Amino acid sequence: MTRCWRTPPSASRRSAPRSRAAKACNRSSTSASRVGSWASNIIGAVLKAEKQSGWVERSLRSVWHPCTQMQHHASGNNSVPLIPVSHGRGAWLYDHEGRRYLDAISSWWVNLFGHANPRINAELKDQLDRLEHAMLAGFTHAPVVELSEKLSALTGGVLGHSFYASDGASAVEIALKMSFHAWRNSGKSEKQEFVCLKGSYHGETIGALAVTDVALFKDAYGPLLRASQTVMSPDFRQAFEGESAEDVARRAAADVEQLFQQKADKIAAIIIEPLVQCATGMAMHDPLYLSLVRALCDRYQVHLILDEIAVGCGRTGTFFACEQAGIWPDFVCLSKGISGGYLPLSLVMTREDIYQAFYSTDVRRGFLHSHSYTGNPLACRAALATLAIFEEDDVLVANRARAAKITRALAPLAQHERVKHFRQQGMIWAFDAVDAAPDFSRRFFSTALEHELLMRPIGSTVYLMPPYILDDEEIAGLGQQTLAVFNTVIGA
Repeated sequence: MTRCWRTPPSASRRSAPRSRAAKACNRSSTSASRVGSWASNIIGAVLKAEKQSGWVERSLRSVWHPCTQMQHHASGNNSVPLIPVSHGRGAWLYDHEGRRYLDAISSWWVNLFGHANPRINAELKDQLDRLEHAMLAGFTHAPVVELSEKLSALTGGVLGHSFYASDGASAVEIALKMSFHAWRNSGKSEKQEFVCLKGSYHGETIGALAVTDVALFKDAYGPLLRASQTVMSPDFRQAFEGESAEDVARRAAADVEQLFQQKADKIAAIIIEPLVQCATGMAMHDPLYLSLVRALCDRYQVHLILDEIAVGCGRTGTFFACEQAGIWPDFVCLSKGISGGYLPLSLVMTREDIYQAFYSTDVRRGFLHSHSYTGNPLACRAALATLAIFEEDDVLVANRARAAKITRALAPLAQHERVKHFRQQGMIWAFDAVDAAPDFSRRFFSTALEHELLMRPIGSTVYLMPPYILDDEEIAGLGQQTLAVFNTVIGA
């Protein structure tokens, strides 16, 4: 394994002069001590290795891992490593043999302030002694009320009502159902269709998958899914010669308008990942696209759903990605980073007029949707601790300086002859490998582990979404080792 960015141990202090007999005695005892220490280290290493392999074997026997072809973990020369994690500290994950891995993708984009963050830990420990959970139907509690109030305040009260769930796909399901039902309650039950972008990803439950346009996830379940309309992505990599990112945004918005002109009376909502379409390969677009689509939704009476599950919570440079376009949607979905990467939590924020569409003496007009752990107090308390760190540490400002340092550290990759479309948005970096082999992503992941990095490319797209806590040494190491991994894999 390549060892990187290690601080060398300090030199041992010299001892005072001793007699020849004392030195001889000491040499003898030291020699015996070394043998004993060597044997102890060997035994310890063997035990750790056995423990490490034991967890792997047990996991492969009993755990069906997500988004994984399990056969790839089978033993063999081309097998994909399965790493049993012992613990985490800061930006690092550690296995049972003491090896560490810089979590350069924030454990699937969720961890904002490091593993085992002492401030979030303290809040959760306090909450554990107060209330672990209570149903949110007919009851409420301080963490969910305070979180809802704080999030509403971040939108200036525009999105003043929050509905809670546990994961991103569930939040998308809620937004889709709310949009359809709100139109139905408003006497427009014919508005039943949804629009998504080419290459979009919104989750893998049935409703969320219906507005996803990634064949790998969707094709097998096609017969189960309700049809949706797909429009051009504003991905600026599609720019024609001489076109700017804004030009691509205008072309993509024109495609939306053409569809709305034809079918707006049938369309309930359009759903968009603002600024970055993550799962399709970190496809980035200009904020102009969002402002143009917001105007179209107002003109043609179509709801705008923004999926900020991955791109919210400061990831794109502002707390909400849509702030960079100067607009607010009708629904915003949050998850992943909202709890700091600690506990499953998602929510949908919406406007007063949507809320009022359900407000009635008739129970059938209510939004009768629920999850057992809706608004869990522990998860909400983790989210409150996360928001407190944003405020107390002025994180969005600090991230601008940190992002500039990371971009400089990645400069050799941006200029690499086998790299195209190097791009950055806030605390997200991505680039596309030129002429990458079909197994590029698997080999990159395995090689990265040997360089103390956790990275999982999407096809031939390498991306970084690190926690917001990297220091200068970690940033320098991240740049150096990412380049080393890329050179190893792309040259193989």
